[in-house]
Amino acid sequence: MFGDTPLIMVEDDEALVAAVESLRGAPVVGVDTEADSFHSYQEKVCLVQLSDLKQDYIVDPLKVSDMSPLGEIMQNPDVVKVLHGADYDIVSLKRDFGFQFDNVFDTMISAQFLGFDGVGLADLIRRFFGHKIDKKYQRHDWSKRPLFPEHLDYARGDTHWLPALRELLELFLRRDGRLEAVLEECSIVQEREWQGRVGGEGDFLRVKGSRLLEPADLRVFRCLWEYRDGQARAQNRPSFKLLPDAFLLQIARTKPDSKAAIEKQARKGSSMVRRHGEALLKAVQEGLVDEREIPKPPVNKKARPQRGGPGVDRFLTPLKEWRNARVDRLGVSPVAVANNALLKEIARIAPKDLETLDTIPGIRKWQIRDFGDELLDIVADISENAPATPSTGRKRRRRRRNPDSD
Repeated sequence: MFGDTPLIMVEDDEALVAAVESLRGAPVVGVDTEADSFHSYQEKVCLVQLSDLKQDYIVDPLKVSDMSPLGEIMQNPDVVKVLHGADYDIVSLKRDFGFQFDNVFDTMISAQFLGFDGVGLADLIRRFFGHKIDKKYQRHDWSKRPLFPEHLDYARGDTHWLPALRELLELFLRRDGRLEAVLEECSIVQEREWQGRVGGEGDFLRVKGSRLLEPADLRVFRCLWEYRDGQARAQNRPSFKLLPDAFLLQIARTKPDSKAAIEKQARKGSSMVRRHGEALLKAVQEGLVDEREIPKPPVNKKARPQRGGPGVDRFLTPLKEWRNARVDRLGVSPVAVANNALLKEIARIAPKDLETLDTIPGIRKWQIRDFGDELLDIVADISENAPATPSTGRKRRRRRRNPDSD
């Protein structure tokens, strides 16, 4: 599978310095990580895989005491870092090691902009190299040692092909005139930051659906969440494996007062009630008398802007129809034209010129260049053909019924 390409294991500080020295002159480096997110309370990077055009490297952060030398490669603008679905790897490496990134190339984004049917790494490797990757270790506990040959083969397989894959994808992108757009998307991805657990008092509000709870329910949910978080931390297990979010939200809404009432909301035969029933009842009671102030929700930099203002739907439906027609004509993923969040903002603001369009949150330079005039034409057509507002019609009818107007 890997031919004569050597694999270099990096398991101490000296070996990492030597690897960085070798990689320093490489124009392109494939990068991937393996973590233990399905097995630990606080996920961590357990392996960093690297590949240049000559050899593959597997760096073991659980054995290397100082990962900082590798940061030089990640931040070097003269070295292209090739990743697939770079978002998660980048925020994980920033979180754990403080790395910064420059000159990233994302093969998944590239595949989306090229309109490929399959955009997963396994799809691309099979498409271009005819090799089928076995993903059975995708949820393996990568914090476990020792690593066996099958683990190493799986890990290096995610970067071994990336430098060559980038070269092929770039040729296709240049041909289709999409390379500039992909590079702009990659420059945005490399700025992403970790948005997960930060240890703040408002962390419980990160649970999807929690902000829809009434204040009384939210106080109960906070106590339930704090119990689960403490248990997960003590056992070093992911919180969702102890008690699912949806289960805690349901308990917060219904506030059961007995184990029998909790059992009705759990799956039949579930051990959750047996293990946690008494503690959950106690948390519900604590939540009912909890007088602590509810904190402001944590800021989510990726949160979508809220839709608002009269007449938004009047613009949004034609904008979506335009986007869908463009997707069909170009044969690309919707993200290669415009996502729904952006279309909602365009509908809300209804820009009349390119300068205003350029100020809309989330819009890209390539979107203004490729589609700006079309978007403005759609907004202008809808604005020109806007019907009279209902309030105007009501005022006219009232004037007609006024006898003094004769």
